[in-house]
Amino acid sequence: MKANIFILCFAIILIISKQSFSQIDSTTLNSSNITNNITLNRSTTYLLKGFNYIKSGATITIESGTKIFGDFNTKGTLIIERGAKIYANASAGDPIVFTSRQPIGQRRAGDWGGIIILGRSGINTATGVDSAEIEGFGAGLGPVYGGQPRIDDDSSGVFRYVRLEFPGVNLTGITGNEINGLTMGGVGSRTVIEYIQVSYSGDDSFEWFGGTVNCKYLVAYKGLDDDFDADNGFRGRVQFGLSVRDSAIADISSSNGFEIDNNVNTPSNFNSPRTRAIFSNITVVGPFITTSSIVNPLFQRGAHLRRNMLASIYNSIIMGWRVGIRFDGAGVGSAAQSDTIQLRNNILASNLRLADSTGTGSFAPQSWLQNGSFGNSIFAENTQVQLTSPFNIYPDVPLPANNVNYWIPLGSSPALSGSSFANPNLNGFDVVSYRGAFGTSNWTSDWTQFNPRNYEVIGINQISSLVPEKFSLSQNYPNPFNPTTNLEFGLPAEASAKAGISNLGFVSLKVYDMIGKEVATLVNENLSPGTYKYNFDASGLTSGIYFYTLKADGFSETKRMMLLK
Repeated sequence: MKANIFILCFAIILIISKQSFSQIDSTTLNSSNITNNITLNRSTTYLLKGFNYIKSGATITIESGTKIFGDFNTKGTLIIERGAKIYANASAGDPIVFTSRQPIGQRRAGDWGGIIILGRSGINTATGVDSAEIEGFGAGLGPVYGGQPRIDDDSSGVFRYVRLEFPGVNLTGITGNEINGLTMGGVGSRTVIEYIQVSYSGDDSFEWFGGTVNCKYLVAYKGLDDDFDADNGFRGRVQFGLSVRDSAIADISSSNGFEIDNNVNTPSNFNSPRTRAIFSNITVVGPFITTSSIVNPLFQRGAHLRRNMLASIYNSIIMGWRVGIRFDGAGVGSAAQSDTIQLRNNILASNLRLADSTGTGSFAPQSWLQNGSFGNSIFAENTQVQLTSPFNIYPDVPLPANNVNYWIPLGSSPALSGSSFANPNLNGFDVVSYRGAFGTSNWTSDWTQFNPRNYEVIGINQISSLVPEKFSLSQNYPNPFNPTTNLEFGLPAEASAKAGISNLGFVSLKVYDMIGKEVATLVNENLSPGTYKYNFDASGLTSGIYFYTLKADGFSETKRMMLLK
C-alpha cells in the first residue's frame, strides 16, 4: 500500500500543471479606466469596486463561468462606453454571474451598482439634443450615450447567459439616482443581448434609453421598481421575457411591469426618434395571487403607457396587477385609437381592473382592449391561465432553484395557442404558437437562479457572525474532491480587539502543489472576525495532492487535500 502511494505521488509531481492562477482579483476592476483589451477568466473571482469604465476602442472579454462580486461601499459598477465592447458570451451550463458580496441570508437589493452599456444608436431627449448623460450619476457626472455620428446598427458586443443579482445601489445618495440592473443607453442593433436574468434590483431590472438593440430571453425577478422600462426613443424588438414580483417588494415611485415613455417633457414630448418598442411573448406576473390578496399599494400596473410613446405589445400575458394597462395622456389615447399603438393576442388575467386611462378624453380603454378583432383573452382569475405554479415563490424557491418550471403552461392552458405573427410589426420575430414567455420547453433551465438570497456562490462566504474563541482551519470537504471542495476557517476577535480595530487586517488562504509552488490565492484581503467558508474550484488544476495554508495575525496552519479527476 505504501509503495502504491509513493508511486502515485511521484506521478503527480511529474504531471502537475505549471500554470498558476489567482482566485481573488481586487485590482483589475477597482475604479479603473480601461483603455486596452482585457480578459476576465473563470479561474479567478473578481471584486468589482467603484466605477469601472471600458473606454472607446477597448474590449472586455469575460469567460463563461466567471464570477464577479460587486462591492457595496464603493458602489461597484461596470460601464461599457460608446465605442467600447463587452464580450460576455457564456452558456446555459456555465453562466457568468455578477452578484452580491454579502453572505447567504444577508443579500439585499442594491448591494452593488450594475451594468451599463452605452452606444451611438439614435435617441431623443426632452431638450431635443441627440445625446444625453445616463441616469444615476447626477448632473454633469454621467457618461454619455447617443450623439454623433449616429450609428443605429452600432455594436457594443455580446452579453449572453449572464446573471445580475442584487444590483441597483443609489450612486449619489440622492433619491432617484439609483442605477438599474442592466442599463442600455443608445445601444445599437448589432449588439447581442439574450439570456439575461436580473434579480432583486434596487431600481428597474431592465431599462432601455433610446437605441435599437434587440433582446431575447430576459428574466426580471423580484425587482423593486419596474421590470421592463423603455424611453427616450427605444425602437428595438424584445421577445421571450419573464417578470415575477414579490408582494413585499415595491418602490416608493410605484412599481409596474412595463413602464414605457417617450421623454419627460410632458406634454410636449413628441421628439424623435419616438419610443416604438415592440414586445412579444412576455409573461408579466404581478403580486396579486387573487383579486382579494392584500398587496402593498405601491404596486400599480402591468403596463403603464405614457408620455406619447408608440410601443406595442403582442402575444403576452399580464396577470395579477392592480390595473392591467394604464393609457396615460392624450397622445397615447389618440395613437391607440388610430391603431399606431397595438395590444394584440394577449392574455390579461386577474387584474383588479382590466385597464384605465388618464388624460385621454373619450377613449374607453376596456372596450378597446376587448375589441374582438384584437384577439385578446380576458380572464377573471389567474388560475384560468393554467400556468404550473406562478406564485410559488414565497418565501423563496427551494434550492437548487436553477430548473424551475412554475411559469410553464399546463397541457390545457389557453396560453399554448392564440398567438399571431401576421402583423408587419412582428417581422423578424421568432414565430411560435404560444402566448407568453413559454411553450412546453423551459429556456430558463440551468443558467438561472430563483433563490439568489440563499444559494452558495463559488468563492468566500461568511457563514456565521458568531465570533470563535481561536483561529481554526478545518479539513476540506468533500475530500477527495472533483472539482470543488469547501474550506472553512475561523477568525477570533481577540487579536483585533487588542489592536483597537474592527477587523483582523490581512488574511490569506493559499493553495500549493506537492513541490511547494503556489497555484491559487483564495483569500487575500481584510476580513472581520467570524467563520468563513470558501468553495474552491480546482477546474484549472490536474489530479493530485495539494496543501492549503491559512495565515492571519501570526497564525499559520496547513492541511492537505486530494483532487481526483
